[in-house]
Amino acid sequence: MKKLLLLGFFILAYSFYPAITTAQIPYQQGDQGQDVVIIQQKLSKLGLFDGNFDGKFGPKTTNAVKIFQKNNNLVTDGIVGEETFRALLEPTSEISRGNSRNNVSKIINYSMKFIGVPYVFGGTSPNGFDCSGYVQYVFAKNGIILPRTADIQFTQGKLVSKNDLTPGDLVYFTTYAPGASHVGIYIGDNKFINAQSSKGVAIANLSNYYWASRYFGAKRILI
Repeated sequence: MKKLLLLGFFILAYSFYPAITTAQIPYQQGDQGQDVVIIQQKLSKLGLFDGNFDGKFGPKTTNAVKIFQKNNNLVTDGIVGEETFRALLEPTSEISRGNSRNNVSKIINYSMKFIGVPYVFGGTSPNGFDCSGYVQYVFAKNGIILPRTADIQFTQGKLVSKNDLTPGDLVYFTTYAPGASHVGIYIGDNKFINAQSSKGVAIANLSNYYWASRYFGAKRILI
């Protein structure tokens, strides 16, 4: 039965990654082959792997896998077992369960419940949030799983222009680090809600000079 289930999964995975030819799980340091190339390509697309797609599961690939596992609340062992392989090869729209614009009002309303919650670096709960921990928590409670950090969250969803923002889109800013290092949830009327280091969870305006000058881009997670 287990082999049949695995076969079914790999048939589905094949439709997205036709180069996959075997099911030699687990994959770990020292392994080689085309399947490892696919793993490296997927990690690269997520911004986690910057090496060559050489099909050699070395230390750099292991480290990238560990980061992916940590971001997705998986066992952080650097080994691509069944659970990690499934999560890694699923397309973004499948990873984000409950992915529908019908969830917009629920997400916005739920996000408002935490206004005033203090900012805590690394915080992922109502006891204290950082920016990406807050977004991840709000979306997760509405059935949509996002990676842990703002830069990796930015790899998800569809890129949208600032003029086309709609409620529920994620807006990103360059703050303490280059690229997407801060994130909030757009709520309409040129406003977004986010966890700020100075105010905790609060509503901010995109027209404010601080945010306007640091705007990086936006992604649409809710299709």
